[in-house]
Amino acid sequence: MKKNRPYNPFLIAGYYSPEYFCDREIETEKLISALENDRNISLMSPRRYGKTGLIQHVFYQLAEKDKNAVCIYFDIYSTQNLCDFVKIFAESVLGKVEKGVEKSFKKMVSLFRNLRPVLTYNSFSGQPELSVTIENETVTQSLQEVFAYLKQSDQRCYIGIDEFQQVAAYPEKGTEALLRSYIQFLPNVKFVFSGSRQHLMSEIFLSAKRPFYQSTQRMLLDTIDKDNYFQFANAHFQKNKFTITEECFDLLYSQFEGHTWYLQAVLNRLYGYRKNINKTEIVYYAIHELLEENAYLYQELLNAYSEVQVNLLRAIAKERFVAQINSGDFISKYRLKNASSVNRALNKMTDNELIYKSEKGYMVYDRFLGLWLIK
Repeated sequence: MKKNRPYNPFLIAGYYSPEYFCDREIETEKLISALENDRNISLMSPRRYGKTGLIQHVFYQLAEKDKNAVCIYFDIYSTQNLCDFVKIFAESVLGKVEKGVEKSFKKMVSLFRNLRPVLTYNSFSGQPELSVTIENETVTQSLQEVFAYLKQSDQRCYIGIDEFQQVAAYPEKGTEALLRSYIQFLPNVKFVFSGSRQHLMSEIFLSAKRPFYQSTQRMLLDTIDKDNYFQFANAHFQKNKFTITEECFDLLYSQFEGHTWYLQAVLNRLYGYRKNINKTEIVYYAIHELLEENAYLYQELLNAYSEVQVNLLRAIAKERFVAQINSGDFISKYRLKNASSVNRALNKMTDNELIYKSEKGYMVYDRFLGLWLIK
């Protein structure tokens, strides 16, 4: 059945088709070339730069070139241990390699001894759905069975694992070595390991002491070129017989420094107005609208932190970027207590991903939250 076209071309979640995907031509070519030539990829960038969309775009292209290729994507950000990982991994893989869920179920029952596949039917659609149950005592054997299932299929598979740095925090020792021991012997399966915590991803793939050392081609995802993004945005406005001026787009792009998801969120709102975006006041209004909608959530979020931590977050937001977080000028300007209290607050909020360290310095990770704090 043909998918319905999106009402709004500026998607803020999911992937539809190349028509609604902006640029990334060079990155797409590099990823496809690597995967087709049997090189795994480690893909890194801050969150909401478009890693997920890029992976899905690449998988779309690969599936178009090879109708028999199997493309699988899953996110492990919510996982806390190896058992969580194996469950998501298994449920993402099962039913994709074999054509038809019922057929997959029959094969799994005969192949698996530790994984227990469960076949149910959706109460609304009536479609079959696969899930698995895993016992903690047999988690490593269950993982081995999933990899064996992939290997015996002999089909060309491409697997994207998002937020892969999460495996480094699992309580089970040797998780990275265990995964590497299976992955290196899967000639028919190629992986994209994606992550948003660059220092953790770099340790996993660049440290000589770690199992994944130099096992991938490394890629850093940057912002989309401003001119290319403007052409993409204006083309979609014009299809609906509206326009967005270059001045308005420049304001938007500079406000968020090309950070993809935030641009998409505001463009989605501007497109929804169904009129020419020819005054910068309209862009400011759209941003204000988004901030107001999130105000309650932001206030509730900050209630969980101390006054020192919130003051530091607000100070960074007002500066946009802070290169020297412990400088006397910065501490005195915003009446922060002292360097040691700043460091304690910084560590807490960096761990919780409210503050991010970029090339320019420390910044508030959520761009909308940063603007809201300034207001």
